[in-house]
Amino acid sequence: MAVTELSAADARRMALRAQGLLGAPARREGVPGLLKRLAAVQLDTISVLARSHELVPYARLGPVGREAVERAYWSGGAFEYWAHAACLLPVEQWPLFAFRRRHFRERGRRWHRVPEGVGDQVLARLRAEGPLTAGQLGGAKRGGPWWDWSAVKVAVEWLLDVGEVACVQRRGFQRVYDLAGRALPAEVAGASEPDDEACLTALVAIAGRALGVGTRADLADFHRIKGAEVARVAEAAGLVAVEVRGWGRQAAWAHPDALAALGARGRHRTTLLSPFDSLVWARPRTERVFGFVHRLEAYVPAAKRVHGYFAMPLLTGGRLAGRVDPRRDGATLVARRVTVEPRALEPMAAALREAASWVGCDAVVVETVDPPRLAAPLRARLG
Repeated sequence: MAVTELSAADARRMALRAQGLLGAPARREGVPGLLKRLAAVQLDTISVLARSHELVPYARLGPVGREAVERAYWSGGAFEYWAHAACLLPVEQWPLFAFRRRHFRERGRRWHRVPEGVGDQVLARLRAEGPLTAGQLGGAKRGGPWWDWSAVKVAVEWLLDVGEVACVQRRGFQRVYDLAGRALPAEVAGASEPDDEACLTALVAIAGRALGVGTRADLADFHRIKGAEVARVAEAAGLVAVEVRGWGRQAAWAHPDALAALGARGRHRTTLLSPFDSLVWARPRTERVFGFVHRLEAYVPAAKRVHGYFAMPLLTGGRLAGRVDPRRDGATLVARRVTVEPRALEPMAAALREAASWVGCDAVVVETVDPPRLAAPLRARLG
């Protein structure tokens, strides 16, 4: 059977369109529609300009209100679970993670052993009192490092893993837990659970649609499943085997919708991306698709950082052409370190101005620029 051949530029456009960053922004569908399109939005504790799950819709829809973003996520259309990482997922995907819930249950633990009887106590409290945080249940930690969880925290996280409770909200970025049967829509909570093969086939199809085109490793990384599982179900998932020039001999698949839209024209978005944005969350894929080496340096000692604590890639013209490490100082957005290509000076300035306005800043200050000769031109463009 003939294999479809794609150029590297084809693959890049397919990825951008699938991720909602090429073509007209779907503002009418709003954040709920965007979540369904992306299939997963990663959560993270770091907040610089905003939290990562707020930056993702901003990058695609423009300066949507941050409170509106939170309401859209937690109004019953999403749940939090383990996919690429801790992610917000469309609520209709709940049955598809039955394979992972079964795996956790069979294993009997994830990180910690569950103290006997504590899970029953947690369920009784939730049943009687409604949604609660770990703190309200009795405290999340015992006083040591972040992984030194209390017995209650161990138990409620285990109940989340196996699907007896669900995370219905983040409050001060703490999970708010409730009984899954009460938190989820009845048609979702009461749905029959597919077997493992059906779960994996559906999730690989979802990953293919969200990525547009990807290697076995790309598709596996999206939901953190095994590469062999991807290869086994890719055809049943409706994906098309492709070869992408410049990607070497890696097996790859494309979604039929992405192939059908390949010739469509559309406007490219100019924006700053969260390092946890699904366009760039897989570093090897980012290097392969965009020729852009990017690492999160938040956990690197400050003296060893190259681009900064929370360097945000600049997307413009369908390419990654720079990055900025921002912070807020009152009503000023401070670009602590900017790395930018000469051709992307105006897009960088535009992206900084828009981001500043979105988070309520009325000024932008640029500190270090690489290369240094572009510092004055960038500051001039920022006025």
